[in-house]
Amino acid sequence: MASLSIPVSHNTSSLQHSSTKRHRFRFQQLYSPPRIVCSGGFGRDFPESKEKKFHLKELKGVACGILAAWAVTAASPVVAANLRLPPLSTDPDRCERAFVGNTIGQANGVYDKAIDLRFCDYTNEQSNLKGKSLAAALMSEAKFDGADMTEVVMSKAYAVGASFKGVNFSNAVLDRVVFNKANLQGAVFRNTVLSGSTFDEAQLEDAVFEDTIIGYIDLQKLCRNTTISPDGRAELGCR
Repeated sequence: MASLSIPVSHNTSSLQHSSTKRHRFRFQQLYSPPRIVCSGGFGRDFPESKEKKFHLKELKGVACGILAAWAVTAASPVVAANLRLPPLSTDPDRCERAFVGNTIGQANGVYDKAIDLRFCDYTNEQSNLKGKSLAAALMSEAKFDGADMTEVVMSKAYAVGASFKGVNFSNAVLDRVVFNKANLQGAVFRNTVLSGSTFDEAQLEDAVFEDTIIGYIDLQKLCRNTTISPDGRAELGCR
């Protein structure tokens, strides 16, 4: 089955740390959404009554809003070359934080305390990760092999070099995740949002991409990965 793709433009932005009264840690400035411009000339060549013009204007506004929402979902991350991650958390229970997740920022990547899951081992975890929000989590070198991560939200997560072999990501939101050099062999991305995520040098043998949602430019980049199986390429619509 073919994936849904949306053509958008991409901008870059450097990583910034902002401090609020609640000391929230932000990854928001790491990614910059595309600019959406809606023409104001819709329907101007067709003389209509004031009532019809009003309805046309309403319809145009709704359509523009939908396009903007899709474009934000499809925005790609650009990680600054000099990105320096914070020191590894000394919290002895830091790996267990994945079972609670991010209860504040969700998809916008804001939280009170960094979710540092680096080097944690969740092999074959079948219940505690499902549906959790791990937005902007630090996951590099972590191990999730065989885990059930259906419906998980990992927007803006940093998963460089992590292992997700055989992970079920069905119905998950994985927008703007950095999967560079990650092992995703046999991972299932069924009905999964992948727009804006990067897979540079990732291992994607036997990964399932059925009904994925991914931006057009991101799809082009993903299709350059030579480890994707012929079935996976067909599901994505790679040419």
